Amino acid sequence: MKNRFIIIFLMGVILTGCAGVASKGIFGTGVSIAFDPRSVGTQVDDSIMQKNLLARIVLMDKKYLLSVKSKVLDGRIFLTGKVDNPEEKLKLTKLAWETDGVRSVRNDIKIKEEFNFQKSAKDILMTSQLKSLLIFNKNIKATNYQIDTYKKKIYIYGISLTSDEKNLVINKAKEIKDVEDVIASIILVDDLRIQKD
Repeated sequence: MKNRFIIIFLMGVILTGCAGVASKGIFGTGVSIAFDPRSVGTQVDDSIMQKNLLARIVLMDKKYLLSVKSKVLDGRIFLTGKVDNPEEKLKLTKLAWETDGVRSVRNDIKIKEEFNFQKSAKDILMTSQLKSLLIFNKNIKATNYQIDTYKKKIYIYGISLTSDEKNLVINKAKEIKDVEDVIASIILVDDLRIQKD
């Protein structure tokens, strides 16, 4: 009976010790291994990708160490934070896509500026118009694109199935009334470095 109690006690200590080893816990910013649906191999791959991306972001500019955050889950990169202009956001998106093993990039980085309601409303309207044009076009997979408009310049990030689709998206953006420029960071599916599972 005494040996049985000691074994149960030791197993409890060992199991509770494993649950939070590689994270900040369930309620922290990390994901506890005990509740993480990813395999250990995937978690290691994601961790390597994240460290690789962070190092490259900091090499681009040290200011991003505090202003930009990244998270990698199952080869999918999520970017958040604030930058000074859309060109920086575009560079960070490209950098994320160039990471070995990346499957998708979600860029939620915001652009810092003094708020101007009239300009912001115009930009929001232009973004909405383009999103509608993409959604209602059967030759475009609208969910593959993220659109930002900043001072009448439309920035498009995403993946195209074909070069025809890429050109169609860019042309649709150019049709928007009052657009001054279209800056596209669109990658073709064939050019992706998708992990082979």
